[in-house]
Order: sequence, then structure tokens, then C-alpha cells
Amino acid sequence: MSTMQVYKPTEKHVKIIGRTHRVNDVLWLALSGSGVEFSFYGTAARITLAGDDIAVTGNNLARIGISVNGRRVIDDQIDQPIRSYTVFESGTPQEITVRITKLSEAAMSTVGIREIAVNAAEGIQPTPRQVHTIEFIGDSITCGYGVDDEEALHSFSTATEDVTKAYAYLTAEQLGADYSMVCYSGYGIITGYTENDQKLTTHLLPDYYEKVGKSEGRFGGSLLPQEVPWEFSRFTPELIVINLGTNDDSYTKDDPAKQADYAESYVAFLQKVRRNNPDSTILCTLGIMGDRLYPHLEQAVARYSRESGDSNISTMRFEVQLEADGYAVDYHPSQATHRKAADKLTAEIRKLMNW
Repeated sequence: MSTMQVYKPTEKHVKIIGRTHRVNDVLWLALSGSGVEFSFYGTAARITLAGDDIAVTGNNLARIGISVNGRRVIDDQIDQPIRSYTVFESGTPQEITVRITKLSEAAMSTVGIREIAVNAAEGIQPTPRQVHTIEFIGDSITCGYGVDDEEALHSFSTATEDVTKAYAYLTAEQLGADYSMVCYSGYGIITGYTENDQKLTTHLLPDYYEKVGKSEGRFGGSLLPQEVPWEFSRFTPELIVINLGTNDDSYTKDDPAKQADYAESYVAFLQKVRRNNPDSTILCTLGIMGDRLYPHLEQAVARYSRESGDSNISTMRFEVQLEADGYAVDYHPSQATHRKAADKLTAEIRKLMNW
């Protein structure tokens, strides 16, 4: 038996996907869809992951997916400080591509990639970069909230959340684009989801847009992702898709003053996004779980464009989900709804970007 060579998940060895942060040679993942991808020609591969301080609590653990040549071979929640998986073994060498993806969202828990061990004469290489790059900014819909449990009356769990079945990931896949996701369930522009007509100001996505993430789970048990500024030079998206307003609508309802507050704060968020991404095209969307705020989003984009002279921005209204397509947990979009939304968004992007 040949010996396994051990590699750290650095850019020399893996393609890094989404926002990540390295602590003591461990590459930490917080946000949905963040991860790594690499290829090798060999007979075996073993992945060792690190749990955060949430891992031992049993509560909304980080869900991870590992795929080999496009087929998911590991789908697990990290419930211990160190976890190793043999993801591939063969008697004869094969061309293998491995992708490690954080399936659940940032807010509840994080996970680290400690090392990658392979039996391969040439070692591992990063997979090639895709031609196009997209950043998705959103809420639970973008995260794939509850998508693996199509029972509308059930409640949230990271165990049923899978970003790879949500419209944003599916769109990136259809377009052959590398992506970065910045999404948090229940978050909005002026308020998080609320049921008491009071603003929930702890759940504002703009507050965390310039951070590596926002989570209860600490990297290496000590460092909160929201304490780490994100370096925007690490990922330069050609296109930024924003889908925020569903949670704001729980507060604004039909109140014109509250809707105007949303529009004004949306303009300020666009200024922040543009400051950090001077050359990206911006596409602002809304509507899958209701489109009442969409006209106010349009007004915000028009005002931002007028005041800044920035014309590299547009809007798109999603179709509201249909009961006939089913619902996931808490009446979130079903897999059928996500596929429809991905098809609409993909067509819009092809037209907008000439991809």
C-alpha cells in the first residue's frame, strides 16, 4: 500500500469557493456554498474536517456535502471536533474531482477543512477557474432553507438546508460560473423577519456584507466570522445578484412610510455594494415569496442610478411561488420552485451579460 500524501487546503492545492478564512492552517467555511474543489489521478482520498464550538452542542450543526466526480458521497452534520471521511478508494488509479461544500448557512455554525490526504503520484491540483463570476446576496431563499423537507408546517433546521438545491447555486451551475454567496435566513435591508411590527435590527444583511460571515460558531473555537473583514480583492464578481426584501415585507406590509424607509436604505446598501465592487454589473431581484415591495425596489434602483450616475444596474421580478409547486419548511420555496426561479434568472443573466 502506497503512503498517503497530506495537503493543506491552500490556493496552491485547491480552488477556493466563496468566502473563507484561514486559522492555523485550517480553512474555515461559514457562508452557504463556501468550500473547495481539487482534482488528482490516484487511488484514494481522505478529507479531515474541523468542528466549531457548536459541533458538540447538537444544535443546528454545520451540514457538509462532499462530491466525487459530481456525485455526492458524503452528506453529514459535523458533531465532533475532528471528523475524517474516506471519500474515494479504488484498486486502479482514476481521474478524480472532489468538491467540499458547506450546505447549511453561516448564522448557526461553521466548519473547517483541516487537511486533504490522497494516494496520487502527482498530488492534488486546483480545478480550473470558470469563465464567469457571480456574487449572490440574499436571505433564506438563497440559502435553500428547508428545501429537503417539503412540509410547510415543519420548522427550520440546518439538517434540511441545502444551498445546492436553491435557485442561486442552480443558476451559477447553468451558467458555468464560479460563485460566492452572502445569505442569511431572516435577514433584510431595514429589518429581519418580524411578527410583532417591531424592527429586528440584529438581522440586517448590510451590517455584515463587508465581513467574512456572521455566525454563532467560532472559527477554531475562538474567532467569530463577523470579527474578520472580507478582502474584496479575493473575489471579483462580474455580476452581483441581490435578492433582499422578503423579510423587510414582514414589517413594511402596506405602510407607505415603512416602504419608503426600505427604499432609502436599499439605496444606501447599493452604494456600499458598489464601493466594494466598482466594475460589477448589479441585478436587483425580488418576488419568490411575495412581490409587494418590488415597486419600491425599482424606485430605489432608479433613485440610486440617478443620484450616482451608475447605469450598470438593473432589476428583475421573480414569479411568486405557486401552491401547485409545493412548499418547503415554513412555506419556503420547494425544489420545483427553485428550479423555475433558476431558469428565469439564468435567461435574464444571459440576456443582460451576453453570456
